[in-house]
Amino acid sequence: MRTLSRSFVWVGLSGLLAALVVVTPNVFAVELAAGAPTTYTVRSGDTLWDIAGQFLRDPWRWSAVWRANPDLADPDRIYPGDTLMLTQIDGQPVITRAERRGGPRVVKLSPQVRSEAVSAPIPTIRLNVIAPFLTQPYVAESNDLKRASYVVGFPDEHLVAGLHDAIYVRKIRSEAVKHFQILRPGEPLTAFDDPDQVLGHAATFVGNAELERTGDPARLRVTQAAREVMIGDRVIPAKNEQPFVDFLPRPAPAGARGRILSVMNGISQIGQYDVVIVDRGSRDRIEPGHVFTVFAGGQRERDEVRTGIADSDWLMDSPASTSFWYGREYSFTGWSDEPRTPDSSFAKHPEFQRSTAAYVKPFEPAGELMVFKTFERVSFALILRATRALQVGDWIAPPPV
Repeated sequence: MRTLSRSFVWVGLSGLLAALVVVTPNVFAVELAAGAPTTYTVRSGDTLWDIAGQFLRDPWRWSAVWRANPDLADPDRIYPGDTLMLTQIDGQPVITRAERRGGPRVVKLSPQVRSEAVSAPIPTIRLNVIAPFLTQPYVAESNDLKRASYVVGFPDEHLVAGLHDAIYVRKIRSEAVKHFQILRPGEPLTAFDDPDQVLGHAATFVGNAELERTGDPARLRVTQAAREVMIGDRVIPAKNEQPFVDFLPRPAPAGARGRILSVMNGISQIGQYDVVIVDRGSRDRIEPGHVFTVFAGGQRERDEVRTGIADSDWLMDSPASTSFWYGREYSFTGWSDEPRTPDSSFAKHPEFQRSTAAYVKPFEPAGELMVFKTFERVSFALILRATRALQVGDWIAPPPV
């Protein structure tokens, strides 16, 4: 987990943040995407988000235009081969599903006949990107993870262990739990406005292991390895958690502003389909499927005109001027009676102050993300769209409704 950057300006942010949630009535009606088709045939590999982007400027508004067919067994599900049609009802765009040729999906099973889907419905988003994050507890709510059992060594004097290797783990004395997860503690996730406030403790999923023998140390066998097991990795009981994959994209609750805390996989620039951690969780009423707009801006930037950088005329600089010696970033503020050094022969010396001419960059929409897994104070989210490289610290806010 890379170190979080905090080079963000708080002066004047209250007014800028207010601008993130200003909503003008009747301005944000559902708008079609440029070149939206009148019909679209769903293909294998499509996602609901991709299809929504074919029709709508804001894909998260899909539920506002989708008219499901109540005669189907799963009226809200879309399958490869379905044809979607764009029409207008009372001046508003509506997307419906055309009647499939050959009637409903029917599979004949002797001696009964019943209707079933012969192909899986398309997912909301690309599940292969977030699959490793759906069932593994990558954020610990407290620092208890560091007090859990840990890998202390290996039977064959290896430096690391991999798939099917045995590992020694301190203090597992009961056979009540057979299956364990191996985690590597990471850096604490702290609030941007209060570095002393810990929101959770990041942990990297290393693998799964099965108990072979209790004791101190106990012996476990690695059954799944996302990376090499190292001495010091923590071992906790595995959770029988079912992955939540049926997301319903919808706007995040009003007023739920936050920040991107971290990005997974050790990258610095954040783009489409990257997984990030945001500083809002279940206690903020955040649920899987909630969509946020990502805003870039809020940083203090140098005013190059006021500081003289943009209009410097170096041919006219004189040795008698401040800028000749110190550059245009500094200005003369007066004389000091305090000598520069104890043995200075001059009673006074000039003082210069660095120019503070700057401006705060306005917030601009830069992409969208969707939450797919929540904890109490933080959540995992997938970047669905990015119009520029996003960064740790970028603000998030509910999209306009």
